[in-house]
Amino acid sequence: MKKHQVHRHRAAGLATVSPPVLADEIRPGQSIELLKELHILTRDGKLNQDSRRKLKQVYHLYQFIEKLLLELGDIAGNTPGVTLADHGAGKSYLGFILYDLFFKTQARGHIYGIETRPELVQKSQTLARQLGFERMSFLNLTVAESAQSDQLPARIDMVTALHACDTATDDAIAFGLQKQARFMVLVPCCQAEVARVLSQHKALSLSRTPLSELWRHPLHTREMGSQITNVLRCLYLEACGYQVTVTELVGWEHSMKNELIIARHTGHKKTAAAQRLRALLDEFGLGDLLHTRFTALPDNSSHTPERQSDPGAAASMRH
Repeated sequence: MKKHQVHRHRAAGLATVSPPVLADEIRPGQSIELLKELHILTRDGKLNQDSRRKLKQVYHLYQFIEKLLLELGDIAGNTPGVTLADHGAGKSYLGFILYDLFFKTQARGHIYGIETRPELVQKSQTLARQLGFERMSFLNLTVAESAQSDQLPARIDMVTALHACDTATDDAIAFGLQKQARFMVLVPCCQAEVARVLSQHKALSLSRTPLSELWRHPLHTREMGSQITNVLRCLYLEACGYQVTVTELVGWEHSMKNELIIARHTGHKKTAAAQRLRALLDEFGLGDLLHTRFTALPDNSSHTPERQSDPGAAASMRH
């Protein structure tokens, strides 16, 4: 402990690390106590390989989110501050690190962690009290329940969902649309719903189009289902008035669940995106999703894709 003494952060009363030993992996001023409680650091302050990989993912995601939070802070002005809802929070790694690195230095703002497992909610509530993170709330609710709950404000500025499994990402999008979120930051995981539908209709598809060879084998069905799911989500967000960016979260060597979708509200609902979404649902026999997953799709679009030149449509297909 000689070269990397732990000292007390006077403002927050939390242990922080001094360089140089962990300076390349732990952010200056970050709570060592928090990282130990999250089992990212061992009790003697060491990182194992799995924790290093997990921390790298969260930090990389934080780099994207921090810029958006700063932008929201400028927009918020004299309001009560930025509100953020983290869906499928689990042990709330993301929420706690966002609070530790950003919110605790701000005078305002609030993070809501939404999680269905009561034992994880209870642990997060206890840890937040222990660390003095007063502007964090943890709610034992489904995403659908949280959209109607009076425990959250009527409007949420940012929605995050890190590795929300299967349709939980769709639920987070529905929540964001209802709460008029300015930003949504999504890392989808285990997209199985569309793959199941592709499997059910595989025989019919094989007789109808050679394209179905893309998902004839079970492994390809899963991969194709995942790809189609995220393409549909992006088109849906664009149709509902968001500008969408799709990129990698971290290198594939760190995680196979690596697609990062960032949606920025512009209010410009793209008709071409809505038309393409409907066309893809028809093409892949997924029409029932219109009534379950894409209920906020604008009605002012034809069922037939636009054929005239549309620069906005071309841009939407690049994401």
